[in-house]
Amino acid sequence: MNSDSKRENDRNGSRPKQAAEQPGLALVRHELRVPIDHILSYCESLQEDVSTPGACRDELRRIHAAARRLLGLIAEHFDEESIALQKPDFRQIGHDLRTPVNHIVGYAEMLVEEAENIGCPGVVPNLRRIASEARQWLALMERHLLSLKDQCRYSREGEQGTTEDSSAGAVGFEKPSEKRLTGRVLVVDDDPANRQMLARRLRRQGLTVSVASSGEAALEKARQSSYDLILLDMVMPGMDGDEVLARLKSDPALAPIPVIMISALDQEDRIARCVEMGAEDYIAKPFNPVFLRARIKACLEQKRLREQETSFLRRIQEEKRKTDELLHVILPHEVAEELRSTSTVRPKRFSKVAVLFCDIVGFAAYSCGKTPEEIVVHLQTLVESFENIAERHGLEKIKTIGDCFMAVAGLCSPSSNPAIDAVRCGLEMIGAVRAHPAGWQVRVGVNVGPVVAGVVGRKKYQYDVWGDTVNLAARLEQAGEPGAVCVSAALWPELAEHFDGYCKGRFLIKGHGELELYVVPACKSDRPTNLSAAQPQPNDLGEVKAFVPR
Repeated sequence: MNSDSKRENDRNGSRPKQAAEQPGLALVRHELRVPIDHILSYCESLQEDVSTPGACRDELRRIHAAARRLLGLIAEHFDEESIALQKPDFRQIGHDLRTPVNHIVGYAEMLVEEAENIGCPGVVPNLRRIASEARQWLALMERHLLSLKDQCRYSREGEQGTTEDSSAGAVGFEKPSEKRLTGRVLVVDDDPANRQMLARRLRRQGLTVSVASSGEAALEKARQSSYDLILLDMVMPGMDGDEVLARLKSDPALAPIPVIMISALDQEDRIARCVEMGAEDYIAKPFNPVFLRARIKACLEQKRLREQETSFLRRIQEEKRKTDELLHVILPHEVAEELRSTSTVRPKRFSKVAVLFCDIVGFAAYSCGKTPEEIVVHLQTLVESFENIAERHGLEKIKTIGDCFMAVAGLCSPSSNPAIDAVRCGLEMIGAVRAHPAGWQVRVGVNVGPVVAGVVGRKKYQYDVWGDTVNLAARLEQAGEPGAVCVSAALWPELAEHFDGYCKGRFLIKGHGELELYVVPACKSDRPTNLSAAQPQPNDLGEVKAFVPR
């Protein structure tokens, strides 16, 4: 029997008679000391054994210190006088007693692993005996504490609890061949030894571990760094685990981090409340290494799957956004929305729409002497410029046909005067071509009237407009002059107040017979000083060569 036990027996023998009226407590102290005496003996034997690796001796000293501390706690808490004179807090007593034995089990299991890894099997049996004695002691303590609690009538009726996994018989050991875990884990515990043991175990399993000694420090670290899992002690001074969990789950940035609650307390209602608040799991002290690894692995896998699901959803949303953007590039906004929501577009008739055609003069001859890259680059810059100009004037681009640009006014967007908007757009396009490095010239034709609009095609959508108004606008462009807008005589009165123009003459237009055409070179505000001298005088039909459309 060690000296502490002997002194305790001496102390008991000298007690006053009134303090010794509870002989049951002396028996309890004796039963609780026996496993601790065994632990001390095994530990001292290993310390004296020369074959014990030097790397294990620090942990053995910690085991020895924890066992000695347990002896003092047994004498303190299972004392007749202290129980008789004050109302014991059995929950706190249980916590105080579990903490040292948790250290003993944790250090013993780590030493078993280290000894097996470095090839020192001779020390393993005694280390396993230490862990086994500690677990047996824990079960014995729980039983005696519960009995004492019932005798003192300070527990709620029917309240019984045992620490989860606390009575597990054999000590579990992880297989060295198990696949290593990956992830960042934050361990939160106010007990330095608990933090150290748990951090060491997790690091050996492949995890990157940070530690925090308080709830405040844990929240600060969680906000500063990214973690895949938080192991959170329930009982801490100041901000306890419940409050830390509540703050984590109330913060949108921290709420997705899975949390496993850890404690030696047998508080089922409190554990259930933590789970309701969002904790993923609960692990009791002392840790069973197999359960600990399994639950951590499950939480990390669940987080990985959630992140994968979130990533997939984000990718789907991004692809949907790109599809919507592409649809809006191909189709007018209102048409694209109708197609997206109903999977179809109803054809519509519009009574007054201005149709514009803008065609490059001599493009075929230009293309013969240029490389494909140069042609496409010049066309791209010009079409982009036309698209911007059309948007500024409220026109909707319909399509490009080779080197011809087609747009409409008053179709999808309301316009007080589609004809004026279209002619102004055409004149700005002409000005843009003059500044273009390709040195091109363009003809522009504008006509106003009814059209039918709709979407054709299924593999490749095409929004288009049809009708005689469209055909005549194309013929007017072909009959026009480079650097000017060509309109019909029927449209000219609507434009005369806003634009300069002159009659080009009468031309034979396919499908329309003889039509009088007008050329619009500029807006009135842009009129050149010598405009009247520059305008050619209209000719009689007999003196003008008839125009035959291409």
